[in-house]
Amino acid sequence: MFLPSRGKNRLLRIVCCQCLLIYGFLSLFCPVVSQNLVTDNVSVVEGEMAIISCRVKNNDDSVIQLLNPNRQTIYFRDMRPLKDARFQLVNFSDNELRVSLSNVSLSDEGRYVCQLYTDPPQEAYADITVLIPPGNPIIEARDEVLSEGNETEMTCTAMSSKPAATIRWMKGDKELPGKPKVELTYDKMYTVTSRLTFTVSKEDDGVPVVCIVDHPAVKDFQAQKYLEVQYKPEVKIVVEFPQGLTREGENLELTCQAKGKPQPKRVNWVKVDDDVPSHAVITGGDLYIENLNKSYNGTYRCLASNSVGESYDDYILYVYDAPTTTPIPTTATTTTTTITTTISSPEANEGTVSPSHDLLFYNLNNHLERPLKHIKNENKLKVQVDGRWGTTLQLKSTEATCKVNKEVFPSLSDSRAGEGAPRTVDHAVIGGVVAVVVFAMLCLLIVLGRYFARHKGSTYFTHEAKGADDAADADTAIINAEGGHTNSDEKKEYYI
Repeated sequence: MFLPSRGKNRLLRIVCCQCLLIYGFLSLFCPVVSQNLVTDNVSVVEGEMAIISCRVKNNDDSVIQLLNPNRQTIYFRDMRPLKDARFQLVNFSDNELRVSLSNVSLSDEGRYVCQLYTDPPQEAYADITVLIPPGNPIIEARDEVLSEGNETEMTCTAMSSKPAATIRWMKGDKELPGKPKVELTYDKMYTVTSRLTFTVSKEDDGVPVVCIVDHPAVKDFQAQKYLEVQYKPEVKIVVEFPQGLTREGENLELTCQAKGKPQPKRVNWVKVDDDVPSHAVITGGDLYIENLNKSYNGTYRCLASNSVGESYDDYILYVYDAPTTTPIPTTATTTTTTITTTISSPEANEGTVSPSHDLLFYNLNNHLERPLKHIKNENKLKVQVDGRWGTTLQLKSTEATCKVNKEVFPSLSDSRAGEGAPRTVDHAVIGGVVAVVVFAMLCLLIVLGRYFARHKGSTYFTHEAKGADDAADADTAIINAEGGHTNSDEKKEYYI
């Protein structure tokens, strides 16, 4: 049928409109399921294997293929057109194409394309990133040997990595901040250098400084270096004897302890603003002074030095009065237990002294008191204390007296204070004895007075009896007596 051109155009428009109406109707009531193509980016360490996966959701038998960064087909469905044996098919199905790439090198890095043959074609992109770990970190120190208080510098370098590594510093268990510097080399690698600056102290001697390299291709990558710090001596004076107050007549022993790096070879004793007593004995770090008196009061200083510097410690000596013999009141907090041990010869005397405490030995007159370590070449007395044998000085007598000070050993009970001690004279007993003696003497005087008073008349003669002993008879005696009355004015008689 022949239609004019104008009629043909009208008919074409009518057909197109009908087609559009039918497509719209079908799209509204019968929607078409779309196909989605997805893939993932891959990071792989150089020399290891990478897996590329192209996945399709709701595939309608469309063809899947994988292209390299140069858009060369690696796999078309399950066929490999590219002649690179490092690519191997791992899985092929209507919904996935999975391919492995072994022995990855830096040249394999780039964007790979998953392509789905639809109308129009769909593409998804997988970026392969090749990781190159750095070489072994190199740590360097500006100074091998340091002195306390000085500043030092260390550097740590991680070379030829991709991407650039990060560097952290640890000194002991403390993290320190460094200053990093990143350089890009000609082969597109990165070299990172971190610089650390810090001040050392004597506590840093022997402490490790660790350089830790963080990179996605490696873990626990580090290098360390130990610090060697020299420092001046640390000086401390220790009182070896006595343990309590220093009193007149006693001995004093001080020990100077000095520790440094390098170790001081010699220590010196001086007295501040004065001279050390002439009879003081200095042996190495020990100072020994016998028979203290108050003229020795002052500050004694121990000096030690090495190549780093000099240090000292002071001991202030104050000598107290010697203890008196006045008995200690019962309310005093310090008591002394005295135990006497008698021996027959210095060679065969071993016994147990109770209570078991460290003992100090004196002679019977308490004139000598020495630290045991200074007793040499003399007769010795052996005593067992707490199961251990010690030696002490035996003087000219066969008796030695040991004292236990309860201020040093408070565990010693008061009930033992007099055990084994020699009895002392009690003033109350002396007063009682004197009172008894005085009372007895008074009683004796009273008895004698009464006795003489009672016997006085038996030997008393009156004036009338005079001449009676010479008369021949009684008449003559009376006459003689009367003759005596003529002189009555001259002689008088007194009665008591």
